[in-house]
Amino acid sequence: MSGAAEEGGGRQDLFSRSALAVFRLNGQYLGVAEELAGPAGLTAARWQVLGAVLREPLPVSGIARAMGITRQSVQRIADLLVERGLAEYVPNPAHRRAKLLRPTGEGFDAVRRIGPGHAAFADRLADTVGGLEGLAETVGVLERLIAAMETVTEAPAETVTGVTGAGAGPAPEPVPPVTEP
Repeated sequence: MSGAAEEGGGRQDLFSRSALAVFRLNGQYLGVAEELAGPAGLTAARWQVLGAVLREPLPVSGIARAMGITRQSVQRIADLLVERGLAEYVPNPAHRRAKLLRPTGEGFDAVRRIGPGHAAFADRLADTVGGLEGLAETVGVLERLIAAMETVTEAPAETVTGVTGAGAGPAPEPVPPVTEP
């Protein structure tokens, strides 16, 4: 196998391993978020949407973009938060129809109740990855990966032949990810 082919295979394997690691990490984060949010009467999803508007009210579409999920998912959760009195819709001066979501006093209180458990877990996690410096380094790597994925997914995809654009022909059959070395 040529050096270029080996490098390409190595990249594919690393991409697959990174995807599996992120999926596993996401599951772990959601599990921890459920445990932290439960005593405050929230779910991980409700905490996530409410957390997105703590600093400033946002339209549902803005929350969805910031979180990287569908507008419909956020809309459903936002409506539940409003129904439970944890958030409210307010007029949006920039758009007549797209209301802004903001927390109510009860919503702020629910998030505050999560604070002590959140802080304790953050301390335990930081201690496990090498303190504040280790955690900051880990976050930096994750943020770089997010930025790279945003760049790559916004660029036109190449076909197997390496040709991009409308005349490139049909997309190739998907190749299953390499999950083992």
